[in-house]
Amino acid sequence: MRSSSHTAPAPTAAAQARGAAELAQLPTEQMIALIGAGPSGLAGARNLQKLGIAFQGFEAYTDVGGLWNIANPRSTVYESAHLISSKRTTEFTEFPMADDVADYPSHRELCRYFAAFAERFDLRRHFRFGVRVESVEPVQPGDPLTPWRVGIRNAAGKLESAVYKGVVIANGTLAEPNMPRFEGQFAGELLHTSQYKSAEQFKGKRVLIIGAGNSGCDIAVDAVHYAQSVDISVRRGYYFVPKYVFGRPADTLGGKKPLPRWLKQRLDATVLQWFTGDPTRFGFPRPNYKMYESHPIVNSLILHHLGHGDIHVKADIVRFDGHAVHFKDGSQQDYDLVLAATGYTLHYPFIDRDHLNWQGMAPQLYLNIFAPRYKRLAVLGMIEASGIGWQGRYEQAELVARYFKGLDGNTPAAQRLQAAMAGPAPDLTGGYRYLQLERMAYYVHKDTYRNAVRQAAATLA
Repeated sequence: MRSSSHTAPAPTAAAQARGAAELAQLPTEQMIALIGAGPSGLAGARNLQKLGIAFQGFEAYTDVGGLWNIANPRSTVYESAHLISSKRTTEFTEFPMADDVADYPSHRELCRYFAAFAERFDLRRHFRFGVRVESVEPVQPGDPLTPWRVGIRNAAGKLESAVYKGVVIANGTLAEPNMPRFEGQFAGELLHTSQYKSAEQFKGKRVLIIGAGNSGCDIAVDAVHYAQSVDISVRRGYYFVPKYVFGRPADTLGGKKPLPRWLKQRLDATVLQWFTGDPTRFGFPRPNYKMYESHPIVNSLILHHLGHGDIHVKADIVRFDGHAVHFKDGSQQDYDLVLAATGYTLHYPFIDRDHLNWQGMAPQLYLNIFAPRYKRLAVLGMIEASGIGWQGRYEQAELVARYFKGLDGNTPAAQRLQAAMAGPAPDLTGGYRYLQLERMAYYVHKDTYRNAVRQAAATLA
């Protein structure tokens, strides 16, 4: 894939080779271990590379791309998957997507994009592929500057272990299914969206989809072309955002100066009424929260199919009984396949939760990045926000790289950031009252968050 002409120039091949050779000769104790080669992992690799910080990357699959590489057994994308944000609000700034890439690229285009990004900056040479990280443990527990012992299972299936100066975790947030428990037994197929790849799975079946998040609505739209019937079970109301407004991607509209929160909520909710109408007339509950206090559903096709009778809304589930599903409104109906579009749970199985300051539903990290007890333990990508894009993850990685560089030099700026980590955490909500749900536990307000990360990085420049 060709990027547009204003892409940053790549280092020369000779310079890349010299730098990689020099770093490869270092002992692991002088390197950072980077876990994952998806979007966040690639952002981490690029920024560590830019500052000349030695690192070793580990990726369980055989190539880059993370979940966007559908060939990856851990990928949770499906054949029809596309971005729900437009390419210009999602791409890495230093590596724009080509003009001929669709406004809302498919997983195929995105897989090629990440492969091209890795090739452009020669990032693959820093990774060991087909390697699964099994354990990450502090060598000196309680010491903020402790090195870390990283245990891996290599491509041959053998266990290895080495000590690293620090660890950056970037293995993603959308791989471990959150499968709810239901009363009773279902006699048909009970699947999670992570097991869904193609609408052919619905052919001729009576289908119930649980949850009306973005994946649930996308898959319901897929199902109408193959299934005998399609219903969608919901427990709360949603705000539906069309992908295009006035002929342009909806997330590219708006002025350069952000509106006050209360005005944006009121104005955007009014605009939605113009374009999508009132979803309650199709059977959805009325949202008991204001717009942007939960992630909006970027899909207007679901309303199209509801309006044509292709999909019907059902209440929350009470229990299963054979093929019958009983709902809270007292109704029941028979199904052949039930698909739980119930999201994913944070999953860092290789490290003790205590090291990540896990509290309640998620780790409590400074700026959603830094573990408070340790100076060289960071997480990239543990963030959700409407419109944050991969550039938001890139800025996280830029901050981490600059901070690690400052630690190496014991700079006053790095010391000040350490002091800030020990103090009260900044409010990253932008004044929004986000729903108290597991998937919202690490949700932030895009502009508030990016400003905080950029300011922190600027002090370390």
